[in-house]
Amino acid sequence: MATGVSRVDLDGRPIKPLTICMIGAGGFIGSHLCEKLMSETPHKVLALDVYNDKIKHLLEPDTLPWADRIQFHRLNVKHDSRLEGLIKMSDLTINLAAICTPADYNTRPLDTIYSNFIDALPVVKYCSENNKRLIHFSTCEVYGKTIGSFLPKDSPLRQDPAYYILKEDESPCIFGSIEKQRWSYACAKQLIERLIYAEGAENDLQFTIVRPFNWIGPRMDFIPGIDGPSEGVPRVLACFSNSLLRREQLKLVDGGQSQRTFIYIKDAIEAVLLMIENPDRANGHIFNVGNPNNEVTVRQLAEMMTEIYSKVSAEPPLEVPTIDVSSKVFYGEGYDDSDKRIPDMTIINRQLGWNPKTSLWDLLESTLTYQHRTYAEAIRQSISKAIASS
Repeated sequence: MATGVSRVDLDGRPIKPLTICMIGAGGFIGSHLCEKLMSETPHKVLALDVYNDKIKHLLEPDTLPWADRIQFHRLNVKHDSRLEGLIKMSDLTINLAAICTPADYNTRPLDTIYSNFIDALPVVKYCSENNKRLIHFSTCEVYGKTIGSFLPKDSPLRQDPAYYILKEDESPCIFGSIEKQRWSYACAKQLIERLIYAEGAENDLQFTIVRPFNWIGPRMDFIPGIDGPSEGVPRVLACFSNSLLRREQLKLVDGGQSQRTFIYIKDAIEAVLLMIENPDRANGHIFNVGNPNNEVTVRQLAEMMTEIYSKVSAEPPLEVPTIDVSSKVFYGEGYDDSDKRIPDMTIINRQLGWNPKTSLWDLLESTLTYQHRTYAEAIRQSISKAIASS
């Protein structure tokens, strides 16, 4: 990127180079955001994480054109005295750190609550006390269940957008009962949102809250037994990808009837960059970031991914590509789910002029091409070894 080129914000003002403290920079979203910041902006990133595998290509070799604009700091936000100093050195802190895999909400509810609420508290405190701007990543799960899900199954109101479109400034947050531990994540995320909002109201914290709606793309999650634990259960895209790569049936939890929207990571990162560079338009706002045009049931997603992967891999799909499993068997006791998650885009469109571009088919084709190129051979070798040793 030619840093000499004058870049301007949405109001035509020159954008000054920022120092950004990015917590969780080594994850899926962080890696794509770091790429964008290095290749297209003059901003500097202090990249904080426990692992850096997904951003190694940005850190090595030190002859890269942005080598002096990204520094990796290996730290765990739970107990590291360096955290406040790094936040003080920065103009803006972006907090991406979280446990955000549904399989963990049920089996590790304490870790989930600590990670998403307790561990985020010092970040909010240091930003507030040092007058530093904060962009905090929350989740669309804070909305919980739609109002429509409580209506009779045959009610025509279920088709009325007023009962299922999720609005940042209007929609209630409706969770299941306490014994449904799946809501531990959403509840912790909602509480940290409320705390950030209160810091803004009482102590003038400059904040923006991001609610992602299923961002997907290359480097999302992990493939069990290859670059993650064999017994791990990643989110739906990686879960289905893993089954396709291994030529196994895709498991549809409770028949795959839940409806979701999916957005390409590169579209979503465009929205985040607008938030970073337009603080006057973004401060004090909560933004849905999703693509309401890419709505499917999980079953339809499985069917699309099966068709696309067959094209990408040049292998015929299985005769019976999916199998239904109960949520109790797949996730264990205490699982619950939201029926639909469709974001209202009014606020982000008004404030930042942003709209997503990539169709579901195109983003799945791009992602599955990456998954096949990255993992297919490693999985073949792992299966061959398992057969040889049995």
